[in-house]
Amino acid sequence: MDWEKYKLGEICRIEKGITGINKAIPGDFPMVVTSEERKSHNEYQIDDDAVIIPLVSSTGHGHKSLKRIHFQQGKFALGSILCAVIPKDRKVLSAEYLYRFLDLNKENELVARMKGMANVTLPMKEIAQIEIPLPPIAEQIEFTKKHDKLENSSELISSEFTHQLDLLKKLRQQILQDAVQGKLVPQDSNDEPASVLLERIKAEKEQLVREKVIRKEKTLPIIQNDKCPFAIPESWIWSRLGEICIKITDGTHHSPLNSETGEIKYVTAKNIKDNGIDLTNITYISQDLHEEIYNRCNPEYGDLLFIKDGATTGIVTISNLQEQFSLLSSVALLKLPKEIHNKFLMYAIRSPFFYNSTRNDMFGVAITRVTLEKIQYSGIPIPPLLEQHRIVAKIDQLIKLCDELEHTIKQNQTYTRQLLQVALKEALEPSASEYTHRDQTKIIQMKC
Repeated sequence: MDWEKYKLGEICRIEKGITGINKAIPGDFPMVVTSEERKSHNEYQIDDDAVIIPLVSSTGHGHKSLKRIHFQQGKFALGSILCAVIPKDRKVLSAEYLYRFLDLNKENELVARMKGMANVTLPMKEIAQIEIPLPPIAEQIEFTKKHDKLENSSELISSEFTHQLDLLKKLRQQILQDAVQGKLVPQDSNDEPASVLLERIKAEKEQLVREKVIRKEKTLPIIQNDKCPFAIPESWIWSRLGEICIKITDGTHHSPLNSETGEIKYVTAKNIKDNGIDLTNITYISQDLHEEIYNRCNPEYGDLLFIKDGATTGIVTISNLQEQFSLLSSVALLKLPKEIHNKFLMYAIRSPFFYNSTRNDMFGVAITRVTLEKIQYSGIPIPPLLEQHRIVAKIDQLIKLCDELEHTIKQNQTYTRQLLQVALKEALEPSASEYTHRDQTKIIQMKC
């Protein structure tokens, strides 16, 4: 005989929270809110075992979603945008069993019942209509024990996956650190030394100054050997970014009028991603405004774009846009000569050595930032050009392997979660044993 199903409104009381979350007075009683952590209040509303369900969407903006529901015991206060579902008789329905059932079926039983377009809510009358299978109380208790055991095992496995991903992140960083220290590929004595390469860059920049393509820059101080953070191969040379770049500047310091449609793409820090410029949320400015900005900053395909303002400072990418575009001042532009492989310099800037030195020198209160001068003065080890290409090829190969391994780990994470869900839902299948007359009578009496 299958377990009978009962509506929550028949076997539970559903009570709305009465305390405004922002009006809670810190006190002795836990207060359940939408976040995972509890607040506190000086009064309690409920003294029982209960399942707590938010009555509003977790994401808002017209989306149906619930990040979490809660299980709470004893005396507690309840936020006004949540409700408590409390079994009428603990000998017939366990609140822990109810919590686990609703958590397992959250999308189908709760999210699917949410209403509204802009303000999405979950009506309490809809919660009352949810039907749950009701096994004997002993089997409910057995299910919660099995649920806890499976969940603990899953958490251990998940913790191991997280550890593996953390090790993989460290491996990626070590690859870049080895690359920038000259440890990733062997040196070739036939390569032209980087010091000669640097002289050619200097001559090229002097020619561009004479042609009035770029402005003459002040001479940057030589990096002394005793100031270098680590040793590099003999064929390499320590240089400053200002020496090896044709131009270092940033975008406009006066945010122009921009919109979702227009003529010229307007790139800001939010668009700078590891794999290039993300156009998902790009905005546009007029051609006239772009021309005003162009003389200061003329970003092109292959230039390096470096976020220098805010929490994401240090992210660097290679421009993948073929057409003209404009930049905001939060993004620095690094134009390179042909003697510097743009992908090598991108990887060098991503290395722990460069990233940490950049972050340590940030300043500001509301918005922390790195100045253009700091970028120009930043030291960077430069290998011969042919070695730059070999390093890039090796990094690309190793990063690809890391990406494949990360994909496998995340797939296994997903499979583990799916297996847990399947195992728990199978545990909810009714056993072959039938209800006793006494069990059925209890339920009928409780409904009455």
